[in-house]
Amino acid sequence: MWKRTDPQAKMKAGDRPQTCHSLALGSATQTTLPHLLELPDFQGFSVFEDISHHIKEVGAQLVKKVNAIFQLDITKDGKTILQWTIDLKNGSGDTYLGSARLPADTVFIIPDSVFMELVVGKMNPQKAFLAGKFKVKGKVFLSQKLEKIFRDWGKF
Repeated sequence: MWKRTDPQAKMKAGDRPQTCHSLALGSATQTTLPHLLELPDFQGFSVFEDISHHIKEVGAQLVKKVNAIFQLDITKDGKTILQWTIDLKNGSGDTYLGSARLPADTVFIIPDSVFMELVVGKMNPQKAFLAGKFKVKGKVFLSQKLEKIFRDWGKF
């Protein structure tokens, strides 16, 4: 489904995003919360960066097709370590760290290990959801649109 053979391919051994108290991504700057995992420790961070670049390029088209705001709550040991929002409802689309600024249509609560398996295509999202590997709040049917975005990103 979401195919990227190596989500860390652009990073060399020892390379990590700089750790700081604020991080600029997309058109927004968000302050990282102290209880969140340090970004270099989250292996999916480069995936989010890639998706952010993809949405910057084709966001206007996606807003017309999707018309939804998705919030991804990445968890570890039952605690939220990272929140990421994909806004495909406003303007030409945006991705940013943190909870949705406007009410999210769909919120995904996904353990970090499951997220990476979904991204690299080792796990089918529908089967994972039905097996209880992750939770969805809000408009569940919109998750199919997000799946298509990730699939298209995999081809990117």
